[in-house]
Amino acid sequence: MDRLQTWLWRYRGRILVGFVSLLIVNGATILVPLIIREAIDRLTRGEGGLLQSGLMITGLAAVVMAFRFLWRYFFIGAARRIERAIRAKLYTHLLGLSASFYNETKTGDLMAHATNDIEAVARACGFGVLTIADPLFMIPVSVAIMSSIDPRLTLYAILPLPILALFMVWFGAVIHRRFEAVQEAFSTLMEKVRETVSGIRVVKSFVQEPGTETDFSTTNQLQVDRNMALVRIHGLFHPLIELLSGASLAIILWIGGIGVVRASISLGDFVAFTQYLSMLIWPMIAMGWAVNLIQRGRASLGRINRLLAETPEIVEPAKPRSLRGTRIEIRDLTFAYPSGNGRVASPALSDVQLTVEEGMTLGVVGLTGAGKSTLAHLIPRVFDPPVGTICIGGIDIRDVALDELRRSIGFVPQDPFLFSATLAENIAFGAPEAAREEIEEAATLAGIHEEILEFPQGYETTVGERGISLSGGQKQRVAIARALLLKPRIVIFDDPLSAVDAEREEYILGKLREFFHGRTSILIAHRISAVMHADQTIVIDKGRIVERGTHDELIAGGGIYDRIWRLQQAERRATRP
Repeated sequence: MDRLQTWLWRYRGRILVGFVSLLIVNGATILVPLIIREAIDRLTRGEGGLLQSGLMITGLAAVVMAFRFLWRYFFIGAARRIERAIRAKLYTHLLGLSASFYNETKTGDLMAHATNDIEAVARACGFGVLTIADPLFMIPVSVAIMSSIDPRLTLYAILPLPILALFMVWFGAVIHRRFEAVQEAFSTLMEKVRETVSGIRVVKSFVQEPGTETDFSTTNQLQVDRNMALVRIHGLFHPLIELLSGASLAIILWIGGIGVVRASISLGDFVAFTQYLSMLIWPMIAMGWAVNLIQRGRASLGRINRLLAETPEIVEPAKPRSLRGTRIEIRDLTFAYPSGNGRVASPALSDVQLTVEEGMTLGVVGLTGAGKSTLAHLIPRVFDPPVGTICIGGIDIRDVALDELRRSIGFVPQDPFLFSATLAENIAFGAPEAAREEIEEAATLAGIHEEILEFPQGYETTVGERGISLSGGQKQRVAIARALLLKPRIVIFDDPLSAVDAEREEYILGKLREFFHGRTSILIAHRISAVMHADQTIVIDKGRIVERGTHDELIAGGGIYDRIWRLQQAERRATRP
């Protein structure tokens, strides 16, 4: 698992330049009190040279200005690059996780990881590292110079430091725990907002705005309460540091002032000593900031690492084999969806035996929940079937590279997803380099071309989030066009015309039959009319294939297929004007 040190080491060059620049700034700052001490002592002796001292201080100020810009540029620049690298790593990891992971993980939680958590890590790697590096130089050098001026006075000045160190250890542990709780509450809040916005039409339809608002207020208050718990500990930390620092300064003013009066220490030494003590106050405060920022960063990185530790259930084969044909053979297939509660789930498919010859069109029908969509998702390995149960061209699909397998299959799910992009971009999603002519040809085959031309901007019309500006039937046909554009060797349509009326469905299927010719095709549908021209049709009931044959054979069999057909025919006659 990655730690903060791991990410800092990757950008060690930039951090080293920033650290050297910081040392130069601190070195120049350290010299200023010495120049002031010398100037005051000369002044008390009635000597000149004040102009020279002023010019030296001005020169050091110029050095501080130049190198302060450099350390900010390189330190904060490295932090932003770390942020970019972690976000890219997380995004790539999420793309590789299996569908079952997203069934069990809330989107709001993932969004919180990709925003707040990564930002906290970046702050720890930027200002967190800076506020550690600064005290490492300023405290020992300032204490050394103060000791050279007056060792006894220095001892009084550093008395509060051990107490401060003990408080930092305790506060650091508390901050770590409370910040993790804050991030978890933020994840819940993000999910609540996402869920409400996504389902706003349902909320309005059922007039649940007041209830949703109350629910959100509870979640929002939880976020506030956990933040306030962190604010209380953080609010106590910094005043405590300032109290201890102020106590040191008060002691020095008292004891050092007596020394000046008794002439045991010069006025210049006393002024320089108090300036160095003031310089110690910022590093002590900075150490408090460092504890806060780094503990927050560690807590967030721990959350990110737990997510990165998730392993995809579907993995690439060690020695991938290439597909040699499109004949689909399913043997002894029994499949149950992964269960997150530790219990064994009931099989969605049981003992399925099926062969789809190359170039053949297979129809699949059955009642809702019979297992039709499960079969469709297993062939392209959206979910992983057991070893040896599904072969294409004689090769177990688990031995085929995922990229090759899925590019060979044009899969249209039952609930298509459209991106907030133009119609052309949505259709060309799998083939961004496709020419406009190819996009229009695929849209024509899917029966959506004419309707697209009626939109204000045609193919350049933006469809909105999840295709909100389109009807259900239009979204399904855009998804069909997206699959057809790839010209796949295998086609799997999971009831993609359920939102289209029967007449339009018949028209579209008529256009698609020519496309299906020579391709191995699986057409899942709830309307018998969609599969009646298939070479063979199977009926799935409770996860098992209970009937198979041509349309005429299944009608003659008088089983489930025949009952569904008669019912749909009666409904069609009843709705006919």
